[in-house]
Amino acid sequence: MKAYIFIIGLVFLTISSCKDAEASASSMSETNEDVAEVKNGLKGAWELKGFYNYKDNVVVDSFSNNTISRQVKMYTDTKVMWCKLLKTDSIEFFGYGSYTYEDGILTETLEFGSAFMNDVIEEQEEFTFQFELKPDRFEQIEIDEDGNRVYSENYVRIE
Repeated sequence: MKAYIFIIGLVFLTISSCKDAEASASSMSETNEDVAEVKNGLKGAWELKGFYNYKDNVVVDSFSNNTISRQVKMYTDTKVMWCKLLKTDSIEFFGYGSYTYEDGILTETLEFGSAFMNDVIEEQEEFTFQFELKPDRFEQIEIDEDGNRVYSENYVRIE
């Protein structure tokens, strides 16, 4: 009789530990998905909607981009590409490269671009911005040499 109780106890213990392992694996999977969602929060297509100008790190002016041009940025897990359509000029204007973002900093390292951008890339291939990401919008903020905000490009998610 003691052996029978021992075997039943052992079976329940085994089943119980399997459920704990499933719960732990499920919890770990949810945590990994949360990390992936945060890491990939920038992934997708974005359109430039406007700009902020700053003085003493405070927005002093804002204006829409719709009347000047149209600019779209696309991010994969590691790559960025943007293109700009100037309504008054048909000149090509684009850039392609890689990016990272962490702790409120976005860094884009361009590899090549349009003829104009290739000239810029020869002088400077890495562009660093303060970065504020929300689910369907983000701001990339240009900082001067003293760490003050100068202007921002404000994007909305289009896909």
